[in-house]
Amino acid sequence: MSDQQDPYKEIRPYHDDEVADTLNDILQNDEFITAVTRYQFPKMAGSIGWLLKPFVRIALAAKVGEVDCVYDFQMLVANYMKKMIARTTTKLTCSGIDQLDPEEAYLFVSNHRDIAMDPAFVNWVRHQYGMDTVRIAIGDNLLRKPYVSDIMRLNKSFIVNRSASGREMMKALTQLSSYIDHSIQSGNSIWLAQREGRAKDGNDTTDPAILKMLYMAHRKSRSFAEQAKRLNIVPVSISYEYDPCDYLKANELYAKETEGAYEKSQFEDISSIVKGITGNKGHVHIAFGDPIEQDFDTPEALAEEIDRQIISSYYLHPSNLLAADQGAEVTAEQREGLESRFESVANGAKDILRQMYANPVNNQKKIEESS
Repeated sequence: MSDQQDPYKEIRPYHDDEVADTLNDILQNDEFITAVTRYQFPKMAGSIGWLLKPFVRIALAAKVGEVDCVYDFQMLVANYMKKMIARTTTKLTCSGIDQLDPEEAYLFVSNHRDIAMDPAFVNWVRHQYGMDTVRIAIGDNLLRKPYVSDIMRLNKSFIVNRSASGREMMKALTQLSSYIDHSIQSGNSIWLAQREGRAKDGNDTTDPAILKMLYMAHRKSRSFAEQAKRLNIVPVSISYEYDPCDYLKANELYAKETEGAYEKSQFEDISSIVKGITGNKGHVHIAFGDPIEQDFDTPEALAEEIDRQIISSYYLHPSNLLAADQGAEVTAEQREGLESRFESVANGAKDILRQMYANPVNNQKKIEESS
């Protein structure tokens, strides 16, 4: 297929007919096999990793041997997801999903707390309700290794080119804008974070620049309000009782506050992804908002409505209420659960971590007072 027939080839998820070859490429990637070996056998990978790697490759090949389409790959992921949820959450709940039409395609604009788990939980609950999984926007800053990019694109992720600049940036954003619209019009739902990067301080705010991007490819054909309605936007609010990366975020914010800057280590994002997947999350709640049907003439006005829905529907856990000094009815165990979070942060970062959990409570109160 030519580039004209497949204009999104460089950023889109892989098609079914690309799955087998892509999996074979991943299995032949020695860096990937080494990474899996270290994960599966952390104590032995250093000394006898060379001996273990052939067996790891054979075991992986056996698991993916019958996978020849995207659905099969996602069902393989679903098996791991089920085990991960059982190990790292006390419960997973959702609200608002019964108000969505299973036959409709939506643009889910979500708050962003965890790199991998936010869209994974949205996909999981949709799968539980018999709905199609979504296409996931992921920044190219997380895809520095080809095998990581391949795995994500097998799992219906598409690439947001954040590293481009100048004219290339405009071209990349216009292509992204066109691709998101194309996905919705062809019946494929999208997950998109409300801002670039996670809300490390617990304040969920939509960046109007994200909404401007959605309009870039359509400025000559329709108004901003028309394009926004055409995309069938649904705000999504994801809340974790405990954020596995909270201490990392607090220490980072403290460094910026005291030293004026924070330098990420080379594989810090990958480390955060692993911690987010494997760490204790407590109770996780996914709240689907109402499809936005009103006319909003500007990105700023639309961002305000998305914020209102995300903040209002954010599920407040005992950890949030305690941090905001509103935990009169919480148990001693719940109180201890929050206090244990402070053990991994520098003294000066303790207040930042507490505020991180308190901000959803304070923001919800502001919304209630203004309505």
